[in-house]
Amino acid sequence: MKIGITCYPTYGGSGAIAAELGIQLGQRGHRVHFVSYALPFRLQTFHQNIFFHQVETMSYPLFEHAPYTITLAAKMADVVMAEGLDLLHVHYAIPHAVSAYLARETVGGRVKVVTTLHGTDITLVGTDPSLHSITRFAINMSDRVTAVSSYLERRTRETFQPTQPVRVIPNFVDTGRFRPGQEEAARRRFASPGEPILLHLSNFRPVKRVTDVIRIFARVRQEIPSKLLMVGDGVERPTAQHLARELNIEKEVFFLSRQEDIAGLMTVADLFLLPSELESFGLAALEAMSCEVPVIASRVGGLPEVIEDGVSGFLHAVGDVEGMAREALRLLGDAPLHRRVARAARQRVLDHFDAPRIIPQYEAIYRELLEE
Repeated sequence: MKIGITCYPTYGGSGAIAAELGIQLGQRGHRVHFVSYALPFRLQTFHQNIFFHQVETMSYPLFEHAPYTITLAAKMADVVMAEGLDLLHVHYAIPHAVSAYLARETVGGRVKVVTTLHGTDITLVGTDPSLHSITRFAINMSDRVTAVSSYLERRTRETFQPTQPVRVIPNFVDTGRFRPGQEEAARRRFASPGEPILLHLSNFRPVKRVTDVIRIFARVRQEIPSKLLMVGDGVERPTAQHLARELNIEKEVFFLSRQEDIAGLMTVADLFLLPSELESFGLAALEAMSCEVPVIASRVGGLPEVIEDGVSGFLHAVGDVEGMAREALRLLGDAPLHRRVARAARQRVLDHFDAPRIIPQYEAIYRELLEE
């Protein structure tokens, strides 16, 4: 099939999973055309059957803000016609589903539209009064709609009352790339031999509660010499750095900004911390689990669908810094427990979220649409 994919190319779960989906589809022989204002961050190297079409926004004195929704729709329509695309698969409702609808109308309905909802497009952006009605319209005008968790599917039904079903297709991970295997040489870049490494990865938005990560680590550090890697960037980074200085642990915390080799960083970690206020799925947690890195996270959103509490990871109430710190100390101080949880985490990914289990579900939707 010839498939167009549009996503936000910057760091975040929706862009990551869209890029990973494109890679997997390309490996299965489909021709995948990404349409966005920049190349998605996980497509920086060559991948088979992957093509990129950049959206150029027009600059004009009358436009106070560049009309990206319109220029994206125009580019989508151009690529549909030039490449003979069978369907457009857009990730994140606003504005991508709206642009896809406009593109489909522009080409006279010659292309199908699949919309995948990822989280804040429903729980934050779409609920804004100025965007609620257009988000609902875009969902209803899509030919098929999917959500990455049962939690998000419920939120979508409650918030927008869509006129069509929303299918749950969970996020996935390439377990061949995200796999166990710590290398001491890589670990020595950050920690002394035998010194545990804790890891957090996010876009550092307030909802990620990165200051909780710092406080959890500070509590762990009181009892066990260790290091913390903070991977990502965003508005909360200065606040987190300031707190690390206040707690006198700034030399033990590495702020690594945005990184390309996420799989490589996962494998140096002993624990992954995700104390978010809300996660519609928790892709970073899934990738850590695939690398046999136990996860300590908040019991919110879609995370209980990913992590079996007490088996393949641990879940706590939002803001329970002390509880998460105690759990981290217990795991780091009990090697058999750490090993058992790490292996259970990897097995859960293999059993439920491995790419070969999930990609056929998207392919089935594509074929279903093309046969109508």
